[in-house]
Amino acid sequence: RIHWSRMCGIAGFVSHRPVREAASTLQRMSSIIRHRGPDDCGSYCDGRVGLAHRRLSIVDLATGRQPMTNEDQSLWVIYNGEIFNHAEMREELQRAGHRYSTRSDTETILHAYEEFGTECLSRLRGMFAFALWDARNQTLFCARDRLGIKPLYYFWDGRTFVFGSEIKAILEYPGISPALEESLLPEYLGFGYVSEERTLFRGIHKLMPGHYLTIRLHDEHPELEIQRYWDIPAQETVEQSDEEWIRECRRRLEETVRMRLMSDVPLGMFLSGGVDSSAIAAIMKRLVSTSIETFAVGYQEEAFSELAYAREVAAAIGTHHRDVVVGMEDFFGALPKLIWHEDEPITWPSSVSLYFVAALAAQHVKVVLTGEGSDELFGGYSRYDFYRVNQDWMRFYGVLPAGLRAWVRSQLASSGLLSASVRRKLQHTFVGRDAGLEALYLDNFYCAFPAEEQRRIRRQAEAPEVYANFLRYWNSANGRSPLGRLLYADQKTYLVELLMKQDQMSMACSLESRVPFLDHPFVEFSTRVPDRLKIRNGEGKYILKKAVEDLLPHEIIYRKKMGFPTPLRQWLLDPRAEPLYACLRDPDGLLAAYTDRAELDSLLVRHQRGGEDATDRIWRLLNLQIWGDQFLTGRTQRYAGGDGLAVFGSG
Repeated sequence: RIHWSRMCGIAGFVSHRPVREAASTLQRMSSIIRHRGPDDCGSYCDGRVGLAHRRLSIVDLATGRQPMTNEDQSLWVIYNGEIFNHAEMREELQRAGHRYSTRSDTETILHAYEEFGTECLSRLRGMFAFALWDARNQTLFCARDRLGIKPLYYFWDGRTFVFGSEIKAILEYPGISPALEESLLPEYLGFGYVSEERTLFRGIHKLMPGHYLTIRLHDEHPELEIQRYWDIPAQETVEQSDEEWIRECRRRLEETVRMRLMSDVPLGMFLSGGVDSSAIAAIMKRLVSTSIETFAVGYQEEAFSELAYAREVAAAIGTHHRDVVVGMEDFFGALPKLIWHEDEPITWPSSVSLYFVAALAAQHVKVVLTGEGSDELFGGYSRYDFYRVNQDWMRFYGVLPAGLRAWVRSQLASSGLLSASVRRKLQHTFVGRDAGLEALYLDNFYCAFPAEEQRRIRRQAEAPEVYANFLRYWNSANGRSPLGRLLYADQKTYLVELLMKQDQMSMACSLESRVPFLDHPFVEFSTRVPDRLKIRNGEGKYILKKAVEDLLPHEIIYRKKMGFPTPLRQWLLDPRAEPLYACLRDPDGLLAAYTDRAELDSLLVRHQRGGEDATDRIWRLLNLQIWGDQFLTGRTQRYAGGDGLAVFGSG
């Protein structure tokens, strides 16, 4: 019988010299991420090396404990994740002479490293972040899975390396003090997240997906070496009929779901009522004989709630369904706590809702599957096709003189001949935009704070660079089709942040989540699928929808994508939101040091009076302010002990 490590948390350090109070430091690092593994903990510490593990246990508590060592105790590993092909790897490694003492997938990592060294990563199929200490060679080896499903952060100053599943564990190490990495504010304000290896904490980095690192302490001057071991493959031209592609998609999807159903506990599914989660739930129902638990979240404002769709799917496929309704007070009351769990400002309001459905699921199951990743593989977001259409029209419209086009744009912004709704829609088209990726795509669909507005609100002489990281990935994918380049850049930036949201919000509830669409062979398959089968006649994810037509009601598969909307704009116009504006205007908060008070006030007033929709900008600023209080200013007490929105008015 195969046993799994389950989701958990890891933390540790290695140092060129002995660490004072090493054991107590390691204990603090482990304790602060207890939510990731409340059932068990373990540690290894020899003065210069410390490894700590928190475990969410299901079975095999006695023989699956970590840190785990090999036969001669020369290797020690701590690991967060699951290796879905470890049963097959186990057989191969045993044939090569390796002897197992447990049924755990953790031990497979140890033996695979013994057998293949760093090349073991190419053989692992799953989601993982692990740290392996090789005592014989005085080397620490850390790795993160290909797509970035599981997190790994680190600090390195040339003498001491500190790492953890969450940044807060690293901050427990003596001498590491939280400080803002100011240079990343432009990207954060624009996108809501940082897409490179640095974080908003100065000196703390994330190991990027598909990378590993090594530190060799026996060197006189140890160096951190980082290598990429996997990347999303370039597009290939493969000749198959549409029907063959669709059949292959269905077969591969069933395979990746089946792999993630291996469990000794009841399974659940986050069900939005969209095609992605509904398809996985329907396949789950066909593959298992036990009851499938599905969970959904919605809002009191029905126009923003997908609960009716989720209930329809659950009834159609026969799952045991539960849902939770989130109100304004619930949402903002939980925000400070969730920013603490996230370690950085929360990018999307839907993260808060995800926490509530995870909390519901955790009362009934320990494992859930989710539908993350399909949109980024098969072109599910409407922005991909909208950008293509705008590009096509711009080829004709762009022949007009630049001055005339600028005049048209100015008229769109102020003309009384058009309704505000029509003006707003036209401003998102080629008529209201300059040509090029930045104006037609990034400014149009991503950027909450355009560079010029950032310059004003931050009192800067020049507009900052906002898009450098996205453009780096876009430019590196030059050999792909235009759609392929967009998907690649989103998979390297936007999707990585989505997965961080998924991990942190579920682990805040001690819940394991699995993402079938991001099985790396399935991702590699998606790069071979022709563009015509990703978007056809404006219909995104065409191949996936055709592949599951026999599983779901037609109206569910082809209904308009809602994208998990949140009634944030309405809430910010509600009189009960006044404590939020007081929080933003706090003269002792982080924003006071980095924004112009008059510009900030003007923005907030324009939104409150309905003259401008500044929802996304206010959300970015609010998260940054609360994050600063949680981690930088030391004023966490202002969020303690309140109910609902009152939490923002205390302290």
